[in-house]
Amino acid sequence: MTRLPLGSSPIDIAGPATNWWDHVNESVQWQDGILYSLCASYALVSAVALIQLIRIDLRVPEYGWTTQKVFHLMNFVVNGVRAIVFGFHKQVFLFHYKVLTLAILDLPGLLFFSTFTLLVLFWAEIYHQARSLPTDKLRISYIAINGAIYFIQACIWVYLWVNDNSTVEFIGKIFMAVVSVIAALGFLLYGGRLFLMLRRFPIESKGRRKKLHEVGSVTAICFTCFLIRCFVVVLSAFDSDASLDVLDHPVLNLIYYLLVEILPSALVLYILRKLPPKRVSAQYHPIS
Repeated sequence: MTRLPLGSSPIDIAGPATNWWDHVNESVQWQDGILYSLCASYALVSAVALIQLIRIDLRVPEYGWTTQKVFHLMNFVVNGVRAIVFGFHKQVFLFHYKVLTLAILDLPGLLFFSTFTLLVLFWAEIYHQARSLPTDKLRISYIAINGAIYFIQACIWVYLWVNDNSTVEFIGKIFMAVVSVIAALGFLLYGGRLFLMLRRFPIESKGRRKKLHEVGSVTAICFTCFLIRCFVVVLSAFDSDASLDVLDHPVLNLIYYLLVEILPSALVLYILRKLPPKRVSAQYHPIS
């Protein structure tokens, strides 16, 4: 048995960094403060998305539900749901059935995937049109991929409801990581293609430079956030200390959700803040 130096305590030996981390994670006040802060942040982003949606609808009400409008609506819903989840975090994290906690935390993540891959779909349509390639199967592919992902995830939740199995829970986390990889690759593929196509465009103009900056910035932000999401989810699958679905990891939740959802959403909303022209343009397509 190792003897402690005279006058020291186990807390002193552990070091201030470990003590700070444990103190914050185990403190109810810190848990509430951090998770309510996440709630407020999500609510703010949700409000910004709603305001932008209203501004767009007032600007071009005659064109119905465009891709741009649907993107902002989905941003409003995703961030609003997250705000509610973290606003009622005491109930969410302490459900008797753990599968309910997993479902409530993971469902907004799936909606986030659907929201941002809508940008990939939009860019893919622009790229295919510019290359005179068929676009009729792109939306079908988007719907099919999203439908398959939601169906598989629902099956995992149902199985966990019937039989709380740690192996299936592990598979569920790996599946969420795979979903993040799919999104990251989608942005890299079509964001990268559209960026390179715009760079080769012969006419130099202010509008071209803005579009180049827009596509490049959004691609980099979304690729990075989905890659971070994949890494953290895989880490949490193998290490319980990195779990995001427990109440006593508020600092990890703060870092994770800030990096993979709040900041990316806020930055993309800022980059795409420009209102569409009042007259119909070649790049303004209705979603239906």
